[in-house]
Amino acid sequence: MSIELTDITDAVSMVRNQNLDIRTLTLGINLLSCASSDMNTLCTNIYDKITKTGENLVGVAEELERDYGIPIINKRVSVTPIADVASALKTEDYTPVAQALDRAGKSLGIDFIGGFSALVQKGVTASDKKLMASIPSALSQTDIVCSSLNLASLRAGINMDALLQSAHIIKELAELTKDNNSIGCAKFVVFANMVEDSPFMAGAVHGIGEAEAVLNVGVSGPGVMRAALKTLPEDATLDEVAEQIKRTAFKITRAGELMSRATAKRLGVEKGIVDLSLAPTPAVGDSVADIIEAIGVGTCGGPGTTAALALLNDCVKKGGVMASSRVGGLSGAFIPVSEDQGMINAAKTGALSLEKLEAMTCVCSVGIDMVVIPGESSIETLVGLIADEMAIGVINNKTTAVRVIPAIGKSVGDTVSFGGLLGEAPVMPINQHAGSIFAHRGGHFPAPLNSLKN
Repeated sequence: MSIELTDITDAVSMVRNQNLDIRTLTLGINLLSCASSDMNTLCTNIYDKITKTGENLVGVAEELERDYGIPIINKRVSVTPIADVASALKTEDYTPVAQALDRAGKSLGIDFIGGFSALVQKGVTASDKKLMASIPSALSQTDIVCSSLNLASLRAGINMDALLQSAHIIKELAELTKDNNSIGCAKFVVFANMVEDSPFMAGAVHGIGEAEAVLNVGVSGPGVMRAALKTLPEDATLDEVAEQIKRTAFKITRAGELMSRATAKRLGVEKGIVDLSLAPTPAVGDSVADIIEAIGVGTCGGPGTTAALALLNDCVKKGGVMASSRVGGLSGAFIPVSEDQGMINAAKTGALSLEKLEAMTCVCSVGIDMVVIPGESSIETLVGLIADEMAIGVINNKTTAVRVIPAIGKSVGDTVSFGGLLGEAPVMPINQHAGSIFAHRGGHFPAPLNSLKN
């Protein structure tokens, strides 16, 4: 599949007129060769491997911005799940590993580094236990490190013991970073069916089946999609809306494919995937909520929102998959409340509720994302919220996730600001009728019958 001159001119036009950008270039790095039973040795190995492999990432990104005129918003690194890399350690606290990741990332000049992570959907190893216990300390003592846990999958069901511990991690993180609006929780996400090639934080890891070093790209383009839909008359049918979304997704993804090939070649690493996801920002005109409203829904969160999002997500995939030699990651549409100005506005007016967000996650790329709830929310409430999302992922064989911030000292009606791409969000009401039994039963939510595919 060759890149044509028209692909470049289309991309430049979308940049100038419709806020197109490359949301992230994420370099995945295999750290298994760094393993050691000595903490100092392991941390040195990790720092050296990351800084050597990624030394040209930021410089190459800046060159490409100049050469092609396409903004690159984030430069990131993802690494092999640290629970696997650190499994030979005898020490109980993995915080020094996170600090080594933080130093390495800052040395490269990147925005985030992901992979302080573990896959615990079926069981928990000794190293997984240590990593999970270390997350609150690790994320509260670092600036750019992100952490994730895979709690569930189609084939394994849901690990309810790990899920309960995740709720405790969230509450502890919120408390440890309460002086900064509990921002530590924004760097921690839990998944069902986590993908191992996503370029997006906080859930990016470098999967065990990946090559030594791989460049994955996440494109954006909500502004481009909204502008394209605005050209349609109000009496356009949904067939015509679908066709417009597919054509536009193709153009957006071609820009990502162009940058993916060029970056991988200049870095001398393997070209990875292009993630098709429409990733919003707090900037005006760069909102997935605005696209939903351009399709014809009155206000995002109102009746018709889930159907419009389903149409958008499906057509983005259909249009984008033809534009890249390798599509992966999450690929669809993100609905992070604090990172999308339209979602922020809808939540503030009450048009968008937490219950409606849960319905929307059945058809979008991820799940309950960057939602702020009252800091006093109970452990049982958090467990129920996460379990509901994990169940949606397991039963429907899709990726779902929860990145929720119980902002300490904040109540419904308050607004919490995180700054930058993390944006701001109103504190949303959450149903507190979780009860005291379900969260503490433990054990395993069994895999559904449709997991038996062989």
